[in-house]
Amino acid sequence: MMSRNVVTFHYTLRDLRGEVLDASLGGDPITFLEGAGQIVEGLEEGLRGLAAGTQAKIGVPAAKGYGERDEAQVQRVLKALLPIEGDVQPGDQFRAGSDAYAPIVTVRGVEGDELLLDANHPLAGVDLEFEVEVVAVRAATEEELAHGHAHGEGGCCGGGASEAKEGGGDCGKSDCGCRG
Repeated sequence: MMSRNVVTFHYTLRDLRGEVLDASLGGDPITFLEGAGQIVEGLEEGLRGLAAGTQAKIGVPAAKGYGERDEAQVQRVLKALLPIEGDVQPGDQFRAGSDAYAPIVTVRGVEGDELLLDANHPLAGVDLEFEVEVVAVRAATEEELAHGHAHGEGGCCGGGASEAKEGGGDCGKSDCGCRG
């Protein structure tokens, strides 16, 4: 079995026209545990094996990024059935239910009392290019592997489980051990 690392990196994300879609520069870098599904598959594959200090361009096809578009995810829905109020315009986004895991949908059209909603990720069907700079790579700890995510300098969630129990380091994962 291959060893798993914790990788920290900065990125600039562009579409194939060169338009910047997102970037971490000027903010905190991204840290993830390899194999935990925390970043898109194609980016993780491209980062695998890169050493700290490496700068690279990583092309990610839509299928290994945010997936291909699925037209079954585009549906007409009566506005009255949705948890929204007021005027709605094409391009608006909202959570389709009160559950924290309800999908975020994009309004593609408004026709009377019906909305055309798209539950595809906004980058579904888009080939992407990441410009990355690897900041750090280290072996994952047994605790990180057991919890399924990278930990900060002070242990789990930046302060260890004891800090989380005092309300200071809860990562939000119910099965992690960070919660008190």
